[in-house]
Order: sequence, then structure tokens, then C-alpha cells
Amino acid sequence: MSVHPRRQYVLRLQSRRLELGGRTLLMGILNVTPDSFSDAGKFFDPGSAVRQATHLIEAGADLLDIGGESTRPFSEPVSLEDELSRVIPVIRAIRGSSDLPISIDTTKAEVARQALEAGADIINDVSAMFFDREMADVAASSGAPVILMHMQGTPRTMQQSPEYASLFSEIIAFLEERIWFAVERGVERGQIIIDPGVGFGKNISHNLAIIRDLELFQCLDRPILLGTSRKGFIGKILDRPVEQREVGTAVAHAFGIAAGAHIIRAHDVSFHKQAALMADALRSA
Repeated sequence: MSVHPRRQYVLRLQSRRLELGGRTLLMGILNVTPDSFSDAGKFFDPGSAVRQATHLIEAGADLLDIGGESTRPFSEPVSLEDELSRVIPVIRAIRGSSDLPISIDTTKAEVARQALEAGADIINDVSAMFFDREMADVAASSGAPVILMHMQGTPRTMQQSPEYASLFSEIIAFLEERIWFAVERGVERGQIIIDPGVGFGKNISHNLAIIRDLELFQCLDRPILLGTSRKGFIGKILDRPVEQREVGTAVAHAFGIAAGAHIIRAHDVSFHKQAALMADALRSA
């Protein structure tokens, strides 16, 4: 495993600066959905969602990523009203007791707008502003950082025999085009994070190559987010159900951190905080 240089960046949030590159940041996942592949609706109730947020914060999360619409393979979209009713009360409740940065995981501009008003800091759009072109206007007018992710197809179709003529070239070209789309609509390039989209329209070989050679995305000169937590390719390789994939996830994180990942997205923050600390120590040895 080779260790690659990791560039440092600073993003502006509503009330602070977010420094990336000095150490790996942990993004804790909070799915406020009844059909998440990992949580299976455990945190669908607002009260349980807020308690889980507190648990993630106490475990050492640097950011929280809150989503009200499942993007698991073959999932169906939810209405704007349902998504808003799931995430806005939770964001407001968390903001009542914590100032930890929050990202809103949504593809809907209106959800992003109301989430930012409720106290969220970052927009995490798995469609890279493809599903709702107004998302760029929300990001531009608010000044909020935005995460642009690569996905081939939609959550409903993305795992139907994904194919690439040139895996890295196609993902990099897609992300560069979406960066320029956002910039042309008024988003500052310096406020953009990229995510190669592990598990979103990729087979096992694609996912492994992306994690192993993550440093290739540094050509875009943007911070890199890596999301592998408990995903299906880990289960297939290890022959483990979703609740037994933390070790496989930690190995994927370690490779990604060595290759230059700035943020790792995880369900079990306490477990992966240890993996990140160890990987960072090895990076700087």
C-alpha cells in the first residue's frame, strides 16, 4: 500500500471554517428513513434519530450526514413533503444542542434550502445536481459547500450491469463537468467536495479499483470523500451480512486514507475513528 500526499483545503461553513487534509475527518451517517439498507428504519422516529445523532457526536464524529431518502440499489424516490417531514425536525433538534457541522443528504433543491435554514451547513447531492438543476442555485445563494458524487444511472437502475469503457477517465470527466456546471451557476469551486461514488453504478471490481487508486482523483484538486460503509461489495467479498461488515469497511478506509481521502463516511463512528487515527498515524510515520 503506497501513501500519497494529501492536499489541504479550507471550506467556509455558516459559523466556522472546515479544515481538510491535516487529519481524516469522520462523517457519521444518520438515515431518517424506513428502508435504509443498513439501519432498516432504526432511526426513522425523530426521537430515535436525535438520540443516534448524540451517540455519533459523543463517539467522535466530525460531521453528521442526515438523509431522508434511501439511495440503496433499486430504491424508489420519496415525495418532497415526506423527505422534509423526516429531516427538518431532526436538524432543528440537533441544532438545539450541538454546533457540529451537518450535511443534508438530498437531491432536492427545496429540501437543501430548508435544511440550510434549519441549521445544516453542507449539501451532499448524490446526483451531482443532475436530478434537480436548481440545487446549484441553492448552493450558490447560500454559499454552502456542496458534495458532488458520481453515479451511473439512478438508485433504481444503477446496479443493473454497470459498465465502463475507461473507469477512471469516465468518472473524472463526469465530476469535472459537474464542477464546472456548479461554478457556472455561481458556486465557488473552493466550496466543492468530490465523491467517486463507491457502490453507485459500480461492480465489485470497479469499487475495489476506485478505493485502491483513489489518488487519481486528486487531479481535480478538490477534497475527496470516501463512502464505503457496510456496502454490498464488502458483504459479497467477505460473505457477511450488513451488520458484520465493519472490519471490511475499515480496511477499505485504510486504503482510501493512504490514497488521500479527506473524509470517510461511516455508520459506526467509534469503530472507524480508531481506523482513521491508525491510518493517519501510519501516513505521518
